[in-house]
This record gives sequence, C-alpha cells and structure tokens, in this order.
Amino acid sequence: MALLLGIGNVWRPLGQVQAAPGIAPWGMSHASYPTVLPLDGERVRVFFSTRDAQQRSSIAALDLGLEGDRFEVLGAPRGPLLSPGPRGAFDADGVTVGCVLRHDGRTYVFYLGWTVLQRVPFTNFIGLAVGEDDGALIRVSPVPIVGRSRENPFTLGYPWVIRDGIGWRMWFGSHLAWGDAGLQMTHVIKEARSVDLTTWTPGDRTVIDIAGADDPDEFAVSRPSVIREPDGTLSMWYARRRPDYALGFARSTDGATWKRDDAAIRFQGAPEPWESRERTYPCVFDHAGHRYMLYNGNGYGREGFGLAIQEERR
Repeated sequence: MALLLGIGNVWRPLGQVQAAPGIAPWGMSHASYPTVLPLDGERVRVFFSTRDAQQRSSIAALDLGLEGDRFEVLGAPRGPLLSPGPRGAFDADGVTVGCVLRHDGRTYVFYLGWTVLQRVPFTNFIGLAVGEDDGALIRVSPVPIVGRSRENPFTLGYPWVIRDGIGWRMWFGSHLAWGDAGLQMTHVIKEARSVDLTTWTPGDRTVIDIAGADDPDEFAVSRPSVIREPDGTLSMWYARRRPDYALGFARSTDGATWKRDDAAIRFQGAPEPWESRERTYPCVFDHAGHRYMLYNGNGYGREGFGLAIQEERR
C-alpha cells in the first residue's frame, strides 16, 4: 500500500503573521485559528478569530502576498466579519473559524458557536455563514448545521470540509465525555457527510482517537486540517492537548481509518518568543507549488499566529 511514503513533514518557520490585534472593541486580544482561503495569483486570505474584553470571539480576515518563502501582509485586518449571535443563541458567546472554502461563487465559512455554561465550561456546535469576497458573512441558519445528537451528545469541535466525489466530507471534533471538573474531557475526531454543504449526516464512529497508553497525558485531538494528496490518499494535521497544546499528524487511504504519526512533524531552527511554548491549531494548504502551515502560537492564539513552509517533500 503506497500510503504517502516519501512525503516529508519537516517545516521551516517563516515568521509571525499576526500578533494579537488590540485594534478595536471586537479585537482586544488573541489572533487564533488561522484558516486559509486561496485567492488569485500570489494572494491568500487568512480568516482568524479575535476576542473582545468579555472574551467573546468574532471572525476577522487579512490578505497575504505569498511567494516561495516570502510573505507580506497586505493591509490591516478587516472585521468583524461575523460577530457573536443574539442572547440565547447557540453562538451567543462567540464565533471561531474552522474551515473556509469557495463553491459556486460564494465563500462558505464553517465556524464554532460558543455557549458558556455553569456545570461544564462551554458547549460548541458547528454553524455556517456565507458571503462574498470582501463583505460581511451572513449566517445560513440561526441553528447549528451540526448540533447535539444521539451520535454526538455533548459538545462538538472544529470542522474541516473537502470535496468527496459528488458530495462533501467533514471531519470534526466531538466530546466522548466530560471529566469531573474544569477542562477534563475526552475529545476525539469523527466525520460527517453532505451533498449540499448545509445538511450534514454525522457519524458516531471515532476516526482519530486519543493516544491512550501511548501518551496518557493526551486528552484531546481537535481542529483537523485535511489535504487530499495527488495519489488519492489523505493527510491530516490536527491539534493535541496533553495538557499543553501540540501538533499531530495522521494518514489515511479512505478517510475513515487513519494511522497516527505525530512524531513525523518536526520544525527547523529555534522558535521565536511568540511560539516558544506552543505551536498548534494547524491549517495546512498548498499554494503555487509549495505546502504551507498556518498555526497558533503561545496561549491558544493569545500571542498570534505564524506561517511555516514544508521543507522536505518528495
């Protein structure tokens, strides 16, 4: 089975793209979950999430000029493109971006809606907004497109969506259980399918499980970023929590059964101060013959996000 043999996973950091903005009431802290949308030519758009003084998240975006190992930020961040929903809604306490794609001339933004709770810290479900290139994003529905269900009874995590034949396929996070206190949890990756991007059928099968005996400190795997390789196989990068954040990687021939290979990921050189403790929440994409990774730095994006280029790819 020729399962991605020879594909390197060594990354060379290119530097910090965006620090925590502090530019407006909706963007007082954090620049988290960088998520790419390729544009024409050398430009890419990066959506990300900021927080206000009450820790509620909104979605913003900036454009990058990107050629080889050089990048340039083209202008100031724009936002808020999507703000928290009305009081009582599933996304009333924040919206954080998970996956962005273009289809039939529209931009589809899959996001997590946040609700702060008392007995557990939060609950998240997956929403969808659409928009044009530079306009504000409009919610497709006031309710989640993937919400609580028999298959996923607790809280959901970040989605990633790719084309799969005539339909669409999503990988997303899901709690198997909350622990007794605080952020104790068991969070894994599952999948869902759709024919139209708006109506999804989630499954209950875990496709990426926590490491278990191989790493007893790990309690969550989340924020999948999936690329279909030229030979039809799939590569997935994701975030791990153990309890600090780290990066993970898995490979698959069918998208249902994955083989983890977290140790394959390596970064060259010494990290800069903003990424000295954590690199996590990856978004991996191909652009103009190169493969890049956007990722959060320290503190879950409190110190912004950066960009790396894949150094070894055969």
